[in-house]
Amino acid sequence: MSTTSPILLGMALCAALSTPAIAQDQPTVGVVVKIGGIPWFNAMEVGIQEQAEELGMDAFMVGPTSADPALQVRAIEDLIAQGVDVIGVVPNDAEVLEPVLAKAMAQGIHVITHESPDQQNVDWNFELASVAGFGEAHAELLAERMGGDGKYAVFVGSLTVPLHNAWADAAIAHLQENYPDMELVGERYGVAESADDSRKTALDLISAHPDLEGFLAFGSQGPIGAGRAVEERRKTGEIHVLGPFSPGQGRSLIKNDAIAGGFMWNPMEAGRVFVTLADRLVKGQEIGEGMEIPGLGVVNPDFDSRNIIVDQLVDINKGTVDELADMGL
Repeated sequence: MSTTSPILLGMALCAALSTPAIAQDQPTVGVVVKIGGIPWFNAMEVGIQEQAEELGMDAFMVGPTSADPALQVRAIEDLIAQGVDVIGVVPNDAEVLEPVLAKAMAQGIHVITHESPDQQNVDWNFELASVAGFGEAHAELLAERMGGDGKYAVFVGSLTVPLHNAWADAAIAHLQENYPDMELVGERYGVAESADDSRKTALDLISAHPDLEGFLAFGSQGPIGAGRAVEERRKTGEIHVLGPFSPGQGRSLIKNDAIAGGFMWNPMEAGRVFVTLADRLVKGQEIGEGMEIPGLGVVNPDFDSRNIIVDQLVDINKGTVDELADMGL
């Protein structure tokens, strides 16, 4: 791997140090995630490294120090300068990345995204959960926990993260249509990539709305922060926190009822899929209707939108959290 630019040294040093020296003739894949150092993307990095070893590729992850789209742009620029064969991205802001992804493709670099179904300038975007399926599953579970009425709040990673907001749209629409007595507090809060920001916002909302009964948090740190706030206010069992999170990070919270549950896909598997798709692109292998791809199963690609979407929801609850956490998730 080429020397990292000074701007990105703090972001990429971990990846550079943890990636063994690989023969120069191996295809190179760099995956830029939303933010480094959190359990969700740590698990994704394991999947990237495992599949790279299996397929004989030089693959590594770059985790920016904050969920800032500008840092992702700089990371991608650095990967272009290194001359990698494939760039993978989990975007913080789809629109901000368009020019730099177009630049990568113009230079013959393949581009794969995840959690960004409306992304332009990509070879493929893949999802392990459909927008409607993921949003509605969480909405239905929240409605069940709240008894179909009461006030709830919605967290997303940021107001520009495409998939988080699409899930929120699907969940809110489902609740409005099927549970008219459930009332959304405010619009949505872009804090769910930070446990501290989610906790502070949840504490503020609990103070402002003493009758608040639920948090629907899309972004792996949202349920953690909201769950901690619920514990602090001694509202476990009264306020229900739902959303995707890393089981290892949230194990004690779900066992104490500070988090009521949620659904996820396996981020480790998503890391493997990045490398699997990269391998196929580098080899010039077509992806077709009804094809079975490891990690995705049988796929039905949308060739117009360049999306490969499957539903592989994993239920996180008291009965499954230990097994999932022990897998390193």
